[in-house]
Amino acid sequence: MANETRARYLQEPVGEDLGSKMVFIGGPRQVGKTTFALGFLSGGTERHPAYLSWDDLAARKVLLRGELPARERIIVLDEIHKFARWRNLVKGFYDTHKSTISFLVTGSARLDYYRKGGDSLQGRYHFFRLHPFSLREMSSTPKPEDVDLLVRFGGFPEPLLRGNERAWRRWQRERVARVMNEDIRDLERVREVSMLEALAEELPNRVGAPLSIRNLSLLLQAGHEAVERWVAILERMYLCFRVPPYGAARIRAVRKEQKLYMWDWSQVPGAGERFENLVASQLLKYCHLLEDTEGYRMELRFIRDTDLREVDFVVLQDTKPLFAVECKTGERKVNPAIRYFRARTPIRRFYQVHLGRKDFGNAEKDVRVIPFHTFCAELNLP
Repeated sequence: MANETRARYLQEPVGEDLGSKMVFIGGPRQVGKTTFALGFLSGGTERHPAYLSWDDLAARKVLLRGELPARERIIVLDEIHKFARWRNLVKGFYDTHKSTISFLVTGSARLDYYRKGGDSLQGRYHFFRLHPFSLREMSSTPKPEDVDLLVRFGGFPEPLLRGNERAWRRWQRERVARVMNEDIRDLERVREVSMLEALAEELPNRVGAPLSIRNLSLLLQAGHEAVERWVAILERMYLCFRVPPYGAARIRAVRKEQKLYMWDWSQVPGAGERFENLVASQLLKYCHLLEDTEGYRMELRFIRDTDLREVDFVVLQDTKPLFAVECKTGERKVNPAIRYFRARTPIRRFYQVHLGRKDFGNAEKDVRVIPFHTFCAELNLP
């Protein structure tokens, strides 16, 4: 796949919101936030006068003087949260120029962290989470090779668009190192960074099964509370995310178990687990999009009972289940747990997605066995 700039799924909603408020763009490191923001400027390069990065010493001096480039309708402020008093600076810019200038603010995980530290910007911005590329961003009519690339290289723009094994390996190592050496050291009071590195290396092996903090504690020879805190730190840094269980009155659902997935699913070694992680990321992206654009309360959960029957995911909107999804790498028979949970839960649509071509069944009456690319298209997933 050519190394190119592609329109992202948030282009339209962010463009609309820029007409009324500031827009903050958060998400994982190297997910393409700066490139996305530059797309709102004519020419779309870092040399545009309306692109002001705190890492640029010349731009930093301009910002500290309270100056903005003339005759620009959109200003992009990148990494501005590295300035200790950035909230008051941005608030002053917005309150003074909001009738004539739109502000788009981007940054790493630190932006998400710092924006919660006070209420001086309350009511002045909308926050969006930018996710890695998904299948329908790669092509409006995706082909099997598009799915293969996504599974193999993940959804982060640089390795995906280059489609090169060597580049992918180098990118992975450098990205995790930068998260550890920059984001975590700056934000978290962690002395045991080497332990966090060991944990980050181990977590891809835990995808697909209930996450046991106890087992991780034994592996790392660390306390339960410390490991739980380290996993939470890696979640805040957009390295991983956890999915809690879904309970209904007529099933003996597990209550405390959680499953863990990686933002970069290409880290996951097993084929089945990697595909499950890809589907989890696609569904989380769908949930975040509806939260950030429509204001719904969305949840991604899994179903598992004490007899070990399980369906991989269920999506909830305002606490009501919309649909459930089971993942299979091959075109296999229907998971019997689906029909068991259909009879005992208020979930009305069940899908079993796979990487093959078979498409049969009915999601509302029984279960729809459906190729992954067809599933994404029919549910209009971003």
